[in-house]
Amino acid sequence: MPEFSFELNDEQKSVRDWIHGFAQDVMRPAAAEWDEREETPWPIIQEAAKIGLYSLDFYAQQFFDPTGLGIPMTMEELFWGDAGIALSIVGTGLAAVGVLANGTEEQIGTWVPQMYGDASDVKVGAFCSSEPDAGSDVGAMRTRAVYDEAKDEWVLNGTKTWATNGGIATIHVVVAVVDPELGSKGHASFIIPPNTPGLSQGQKFLKHGIRASHTAEVVLEDVRIPGSCLLGGKSKLDERLARAKEKARSGGERVKNAAMATFEASRPAVGAMAVGTARAAYEEALEYAKTRTQFGRPIIDNQGVAFQLADMRTQIDAARLLVWRASWMASAGKPFTSAEGSMSKLFASETAKKVTAQAIQIFGGNGYTREYPVERMHRDSAIYTIFEGTSEIQRLVIARTLAGMPIR
Repeated sequence: MPEFSFELNDEQKSVRDWIHGFAQDVMRPAAAEWDEREETPWPIIQEAAKIGLYSLDFYAQQFFDPTGLGIPMTMEELFWGDAGIALSIVGTGLAAVGVLANGTEEQIGTWVPQMYGDASDVKVGAFCSSEPDAGSDVGAMRTRAVYDEAKDEWVLNGTKTWATNGGIATIHVVVAVVDPELGSKGHASFIIPPNTPGLSQGQKFLKHGIRASHTAEVVLEDVRIPGSCLLGGKSKLDERLARAKEKARSGGERVKNAAMATFEASRPAVGAMAVGTARAAYEEALEYAKTRTQFGRPIIDNQGVAFQLADMRTQIDAARLLVWRASWMASAGKPFTSAEGSMSKLFASETAKKVTAQAIQIFGGNGYTREYPVERMHRDSAIYTIFEGTSEIQRLVIARTLAGMPIR
């Protein structure tokens, strides 16, 4: 009978400790500064690139870890360091996943390396799906891609919003409508090569948290790209659209769209990000409770504080286990028959918000100031219940999966 273990192997432990060292020595000392500046921390990204932490090879190695734990382990340690800087480092990964999930081998080999650049000239990528009137409701997407058969080109028009690295990326991956009659099933993903005319950055958002991560609108005005920039190719798209039309006529099973395929693959990773932030806040609160004295004794000597810490640690460990389960299932090719990916993201993101709020409470008035990092961690945690599918959408996905009905 095969051995069952939650223990990381020696190689995984070595990688984890290496990332933790970078998070502790490079990211944390710079976290408050870049949060205040609200700018992309290019020097930190470059430092990560110099040691191989920001590279296609590194993330490919973690992605293909046979246990499935390479990516969540990486995310937890980086986001333990600082969520804003970490998102600047890993934000390119969502665009890369978009290409890996939908592209051909040639497209993957051509475009993904360009998203990262190299240690001497780092680049970033951007995945553009959300729109001003189409966030969770991907069926309301309005950005259009029209095929110009005479020139074998696609012409894109529309506005994307909430795009991590939007406008500053070398490579943009854009989800657009190719067949409006099919709703969300009529979407496709496209590569926008560097310096393509018609693509521009719109509004840059000033955010509540993760302020070191660049978030902006991306405006597409008659953007022309070669036919080869359609991820998966024209033949595959035509076949998929034909199947979708046939299933729509027959009332058969639904066909997943390009954006949702990307989000499903990334949900456990987002859960791991939330675990990292929650763990960081818990550790700060635990240390503070041991050293902060009131009425002649450390505040951890009071059950009201100690029990909070016990609950915080329990919730963090439970969240990590859900993330690891979903990550292992995805790696093993096991379907999320009970929406395990959404479960992991839902529970971990809600845990991060709760734990960081409890950490501020334990710090008292000090926790409400920027002198201590739990204030920033609490602001950062709010995003986990929003991006890549809100908590409400995760609950809807889980409920629909369990009920086998189109719950609204």
